Amino acid sequence: MIAPSKRDATANKTRRENPLVRHLDAVSLSTKLVSIILVLLLVSGGVIAFAVRQLVSAYIIDKTDNQLTNQAGLVINNIDQLQHADNNSTLNGNLFFVQFRDANYNIESTPLIPKLQGSVVSVLKLPSSGSLAGIQFGQPFTTEAQVQVSSGSVSRSSLKVAMSPWRVVALQFTVKDPDSGDVTRGVALIGLSLHDMQDTLGIITKYFLVVGIATIVFATVMATIAVDRTLLPLKRIEKTAAKIANGDLSQRVPSAPENTEVGSLSASLNQMLARIEQSFREQRETTEKMKRFVSDASHELRTPLAAIHGYAELYKMQRDYPGALERADESIDRIEKSSTRMAALVEDLLSLARMDEGRGIDLNQKAKLNGIVADSAEDLHALDPDRAIRLGGVTVTGADTPLVAADGKKLEPARLEFREGKLEPVTIQGDPARLRQVITNIVGNIHRYTPSDSPVEMGLSVLTASLPHVDLGKMPSTDVSLDQFIQAVQVASSTGSGRQFAVIRVADHGPGMTPESRQMIFERFYTADPSRAREKGGTGLGMAIAQSAVKAHHGLICASETTGGGLTFTVIIPIPEEAQNAETKGAQTASATQNPSESVRPTKA
Repeated sequence: MIAPSKRDATANKTRRENPLVRHLDAVSLSTKLVSIILVLLLVSGGVIAFAVRQLVSAYIIDKTDNQLTNQAGLVINNIDQLQHADNNSTLNGNLFFVQFRDANYNIESTPLIPKLQGSVVSVLKLPSSGSLAGIQFGQPFTTEAQVQVSSGSVSRSSLKVAMSPWRVVALQFTVKDPDSGDVTRGVALIGLSLHDMQDTLGIITKYFLVVGIATIVFATVMATIAVDRTLLPLKRIEKTAAKIANGDLSQRVPSAPENTEVGSLSASLNQMLARIEQSFREQRETTEKMKRFVSDASHELRTPLAAIHGYAELYKMQRDYPGALERADESIDRIEKSSTRMAALVEDLLSLARMDEGRGIDLNQKAKLNGIVADSAEDLHALDPDRAIRLGGVTVTGADTPLVAADGKKLEPARLEFREGKLEPVTIQGDPARLRQVITNIVGNIHRYTPSDSPVEMGLSVLTASLPHVDLGKMPSTDVSLDQFIQAVQVASSTGSGRQFAVIRVADHGPGMTPESRQMIFERFYTADPSRAREKGGTGLGMAIAQSAVKAHHGLICASETTGGGLTFTVIIPIPEEAQNAETKGAQTASATQNPSESVRPTKA
């Protein structure tokens, strides 16, 4: 059995080898459509003309048959008058042919023979004398005519009339002699010319030809205009496709009503083009990020390598001088610091590479976020004993109020706020080590880039948001995404339904960052002050690692401005149903006890 693909390939090859098919394939679609319309018009017009001719012919023959049958006796009884009819008419006043035969079908006489102008006589082709050749009495039949010309010139119209067929009926008659009483039986053949029928059919044919030609010309013009108008959107699509082929991916097909074929095609093509453009944009951004990443990584690795190489050369140059041992210890210490920084950089790069490949993270574990946040607060307190750290929860201001007031005025937009108190127990499904690394990197940035006595608030809560089929991991880490989440919390508060999300909010009151810097904070190797970052031991990869870890949990991390000055990091991670149930049971068990690490740390004056 031949496979379908093989059969299709064979059929396509045969189609390409056929010259007629190749010629037809080369014809434009508009020409094909107009040709099809014309062929249909010709066929339908021919069928209608043929049907009309047949109907008219049958009608005239039926009338002729009725005339023959009904007027046969009248014609026979008035033969003498018909023989002496006026000769000024085309048929000399006589329209009938009459021939008498005896009982044995022998010809006795032909009293009536129509004579045309120019001594043209039309003689019917009838069975020879002594035979009727199967003619049935009372059943009209059609026979041809023989033309006899006596002398002189003959007009074409007379010949045409003489050559017309005849309609003939055979009737039996009986004549009784009044004197002797003898009865004579015989057969009368009465004929009537069908010239009128042929003339009528000729006029009808000419009429159909004239009207048909006019209709075809008119239909050709209208079909061409209609087809061109109908195919105009396809031509626009063709032009748009040509522009896209030249590299302009921003082009879109002109829209049309989607209930039409062209409109549906345009909508599908625009959707496809949007995805293609997005894919190309993402690919271009990925390529640019990769180039920048390689360049930044090379630059960051070159600095400690240059330092190691320089101090090693310095040691080799000074080892023969007095005091070389002390200088060697200093060089080795600098080399150790550079290698430590390079090892940390390589480890961060390895973590990013693993998370980009989907490795190095286990989402099948249980992570207690309240413990992670409390431990990070203890770590920050150990690094900066003079820093005031407050723990608590996260709320949305105006969650129960509408976005627009009753008078139509837009209300103050809702925002996330810190609510001082104890940390509520929150357990999610995820990798606790990576989530701890996220909070640790945020805390490390606070330790490096903010004054040691500036306060910090760390909040954790579970909020319900109306985001049923949205993957936060695919949303950009911007203020717009955070506002969308807050609005979803407002919607869920009014409808009473939605998904639960764990929200971690870490706010400092340091110098903060400009909006331009906040947009780039999650890019790899980005540091607002590179020299200060090196002094503090930063590599510029902490926030990039945090973003990759949060996105691996299908979550969202954003950096926004703290009210009053500073920088606030918000981490939003969805909570699966099973984790929500486990969290509820754990909260009921531990409701009477309080974790000392979750207590509120007093603000130090």
